[in-house]
Amino acid sequence: MKNTGKFAIAFGIVLLLLLLLPDDLVAQCPMCRMSAESNLKNGGTDGRGLNTGILYMLAMPYTLVAIIGFWWWRNRKQGENAGTEDLSQYN
Repeated sequence: MKNTGKFAIAFGIVLLLLLLLPDDLVAQCPMCRMSAESNLKNGGTDGRGLNTGILYMLAMPYTLVAIIGFWWWRNRKQGENAGTEDLSQYN
């Protein structure tokens, strides 16, 4: 039970920090940035969604690893608890 509380607190802190980050993060290489800025100066709209797309692509692997890690951790804890309960019944 204590580990679940610590995990919830850590998750809450990470979520709060992510919410406090500015919306207009720059996640572009210099060449992509120049191309997007010149497109916007010439009246194009291609550069507006470029940062958002890059950030989504960056966040997806970390999100998948976090979900798989949490799933593994939860199942491992349940397996350990089930194994100790079975042994205590025979004593």
